[in-house]
Amino acid sequence: MLILSRRPGESLHLGDHIKITVLSAKGQRVKLGIDVPDGMPVYREEIYDKIQEQNTMAAQALQEDLLAVTKLWKPKHNK
Repeated sequence: MLILSRRPGESLHLGDHIKITVLSAKGQRVKLGIDVPDGMPVYREEIYDKIQEQNTMAAQALQEDLLAVTKLWKPKHNK
């Protein structure tokens, strides 16, 4: 993890397309402004974690469904 100190009004850049600016800092809270390209999703960590959990559950359900289908599908035998 990279740790940087910034004061309100100061920014940092992630690559060429993402800019993070410290807008204010009061006590334990820091307000950030984030400029990202249009269409790039930005999530709070708790939302991102929930999305990842749901994606994992969906992938597992899909795999279980595929396994169930393969057990039901019986190829025709040519006689």
